[in-house]
Parts: sequence; C-alpha cells; structure tokens
Amino acid sequence: MSDEEISEYITFGRTFEKYKWYKPILVFILTMVFALILNGILAVIFSQIVGLDFFDSIVNGGYEAMNTEAGQIYSDLGIIVLIPSLYLAARIVKDRPFSSYVSSRGGWNYKLYFKALIIPFIIFMISGIIEAAMGGFQGTYHFSVVFLLICLILVPLQCIAEEYLYRGLIMQTLGSWSNIPVLAIIIQSVIFAVSHGYNSLGNFEIFFGGLMFGFLAWKSNGIEVSSALHTAMNMSIALLVMFGLQSSATNITLFDFAYALVFEVIVFLIVYYVAAKTDWFGEIGENSK
Repeated sequence: MSDEEISEYITFGRTFEKYKWYKPILVFILTMVFALILNGILAVIFSQIVGLDFFDSIVNGGYEAMNTEAGQIYSDLGIIVLIPSLYLAARIVKDRPFSSYVSSRGGWNYKLYFKALIIPFIIFMISGIIEAAMGGFQGTYHFSVVFLLICLILVPLQCIAEEYLYRGLIMQTLGSWSNIPVLAIIIQSVIFAVSHGYNSLGNFEIFFGGLMFGFLAWKSNGIEVSSALHTAMNMSIALLVMFGLQSSATNITLFDFAYALVFEVIVFLIVYYVAAKTDWFGEIGENSK
C-alpha cells in the first residue's frame, strides 16, 4: 500500500459501499447497550468478590476510591469493555470492517504504537516527578505487584478503548457527516472533555488533550499514535499515584492545569516532529503487510 492509496481517516467511514448516514448511530447505540450489559456483568462479579460496600466507596469516594487494586481494576475494565462492544456492534450493523475504526491504513500497527509510546512516557514521568518535587508529595504510597500490572496492562487497554470510542467511532462519525475533519476534531474533543466529569480547568485540559489526540489520529490516519500519547499520559499518572508522588482528584488547581498544559504541548510537538521526520504518518497497518 503506497501513501497515495491511504484514505483520509476522519472521513473514512463514508468511503464504504454500505455507508448510510444513520448506520454510525446504530453502531453507537449497540456499542453502548453492549457496554452497559458487560458493565452489569462486571458489577455482579465484583459484588460477589469484594462485597457491596465496594460500590458505596466508589460513589462516595470519587477518584480517590480508585486508588485501590479492586477500584482500579473495576474502573479500567468498565472502559475496556468498549472494545468488544464496538466489535460486536460493527459485526451486527455490517456497514464497515471493525479494523476501519483503528486506521485507514489497513488495521492496527503495533510497532507504530510502541515507537510512539516511549518518548512521551519518559517525558511525562520526568515532568510528574518534577511537579511532585515542586508542589510536595500529595499522595499515599501504595505500591504492589498487582497495582504495577494494572498500570502496565489495564491502563494502556483503557486508553486504547477510549481512542476507539472518541477518535474512532465518534470522530469518524462526525467526519462522515460533515466531511470537515477539523470540525470533527473539535466536537469530539468537547464530548471527550464533558464525559470526564472534572472541574472547569480539568475539563479544558481534557478538551485540549482531545484536540491533540484527534489531530494525531487525523495526521497519522489511525489511532496508534494518539493511543500511545494517551497511554503515556495515563500510565505515568497511574505510576506516580501508586508511588505516592501524586494523588487522584477531580478538582484541578490552576498550578496543576498550567503545568500539565505546558508539558502536554511540549510532548505533542516532540511527537509530531519525530513522527513527521521519521515518516510514522506514512506507515501502513500490520494487516496490510
């Protein structure tokens, strides 16, 4: 597959023969239905394993309640189920292949994902340590092997699941309707921010992150690079929280907001520069080889 044969990612949905404007709506509804069912199953399983008090702590404890092994596993799995949910929805509607939500380059490119992950992860870890040293260690040390495995396995899958939903299903749907990639990037960023439930500063930070992820997905014609940057951000935060260098909170302070935004811009520019110089944006998917 040459560069000329790579389709534009955001408007990719409308290129399929069975495309109809309403079919993405059906896929979205079915995805949410399956996700609710799977989350219901998860709730039953966790209630049997850890008891009903676990859910009371989540409702009343906010994000801090997720600083337990059970809480983190439950919250991550609750988002990860979006991947099989979208897969089942795509199989039922049959308007396009499931792989088309990943990229317009022929499916998922694992090498590209891991290449794009390394540099941002190192930078975010360093910036998090510097921030903790400047503002004081605000968290509680609770390292464990299980927590480490959660950070290394479940957190990346949770980030990839969000990329499937926001940059895949939602952004591509908006792009297929408007045929204007920039508009689709902006609207999905708003949806991405609102759905996270932070305060106003936190929502703006999430909105900006959505813009970065959407732009990278647009330019790379797939969600591998955006997934890598998303993973680097969330995994570094999870590790810093685990080691007590940071704490989980929904209320973001002005200092936290400004500091995070500056480093996110720096990392975004570095990733984009390296990607452009090394032709990451021209790489094809593994399924095309």
